[in-house]
Amino acid sequence: MKLFQQMLVAGASLSLIAPIAAQASDVVNLEEMSNYSRSDKKSSSRLDSKTFINTVSEDIANLNGRVDGLEAKQNNFEAGAFSSTTSMDGKAAFWIGAIDGATKVDSSDSESVSTGYIYQMNLNTSFTGDDNLYVRLKAGDVGGQPDTASVWDSKPTYHIETKDTGDALKLDKAWYTFPVGDNITAFVGPRIENYYMYITPSIYQPGVLKSMKLGGNSNFGASTDVGYGFKYETDGGFGIASNIVSKGADGTAGHLGKLDDSKWDTQLAYTTDRWHVSATLSNQQGWEGQQYNATSKAAGIADADGEDATGYAFRAYWSPEESGTATPEISVGYDIRSADDTVSSGQPKESDSYFVGLTWKDMFQADDRIGVAITQPLKVTECNGTCSAADVDPLVWEAYYAFRPNDSMEVRPAVFGGSDIFADTEDDIFGAVLTTVFKF
Repeated sequence: MKLFQQMLVAGASLSLIAPIAAQASDVVNLEEMSNYSRSDKKSSSRLDSKTFINTVSEDIANLNGRVDGLEAKQNNFEAGAFSSTTSMDGKAAFWIGAIDGATKVDSSDSESVSTGYIYQMNLNTSFTGDDNLYVRLKAGDVGGQPDTASVWDSKPTYHIETKDTGDALKLDKAWYTFPVGDNITAFVGPRIENYYMYITPSIYQPGVLKSMKLGGNSNFGASTDVGYGFKYETDGGFGIASNIVSKGADGTAGHLGKLDDSKWDTQLAYTTDRWHVSATLSNQQGWEGQQYNATSKAAGIADADGEDATGYAFRAYWSPEESGTATPEISVGYDIRSADDTVSSGQPKESDSYFVGLTWKDMFQADDRIGVAITQPLKVTECNGTCSAADVDPLVWEAYYAFRPNDSMEVRPAVFGGSDIFADTEDDIFGAVLTTVFKF
């Protein structure tokens, strides 16, 4: 090919390469290429085909080197980021309020206006597309040091969002779920609670009190530790769930040993789009989680190491066809809990609890909620022989309104109260709290 023809072909090629070169920080020197056509040098430095080919080859080699460098930097960045199968979401919650009567329930509490917060990150990773590794990191503070008494983490007035870690971000939950066939979901993890492995027993969302969770947090009382189980749900609505949580599995008591504090729940349920009924049998050994919704006497039934109790939890809910009407969603619950072992004469042996929760949605604006609920915490109904002292007649209630200023925020002003809620007839409370939740 003649030199003139070569230059025409090369010029066309350069017109395609030039934009790429410009984006790579002007690796190709366009000014020198322009000088090729108007050089005033002597004939000994004349442009010929060999000179042109060598120069373009060198520039393209430099360009390739820069591209390789950019790819290396991108790989380094991706190595420090989440994998493509991991997603993260989270929330932050702030609240401020006060409880009149808090010092009567617990002398270490305060009736002053106080605050609390939590910050939570949820990480979900799938390895096959059908499984999921869930890890939750959480930080929070409600005043004082972690695990010390606070008005917002004392059992009868436990705020639904509370987690006191002394501002430290800690691992809060961790478990793995995977399918077994078409209708079974299996769970296993070092940080899980029984109710995460249930078929959803209640649709009432508490406004402030954790005692209102799950249709009355009595036999469903929470405790996070080593756990595993399964959930089987048919297309027709029938389902069964069975799971175990063991506090001794990662300690000296040993998994399901004589001194292990454990809880084995088995639930039978039927669920449709608008209603649900279920019954749960709970075998408990040295379990104390029911204290979220129990009097002091009822909480003391079979709560020592090696002592056994049996619980029965009945749940139902119903929702109307349309929201925004005067007809609310309804959630109800009834619990029985009794000691299996022989207890001392005159000491509590059996207890019961009930719950009713109503929710009106979309009443004033989209996605708002009005919630009203009452619960009788677990109270002693029978002793071994004649009770040495009768239990109190407790009642706890809450009412709230939740609305969304935008898609990522929820504001919940609430009031709550109760009578004889814990140990004696002086344990009456009334509180008000404003909670704001940010989701991201």
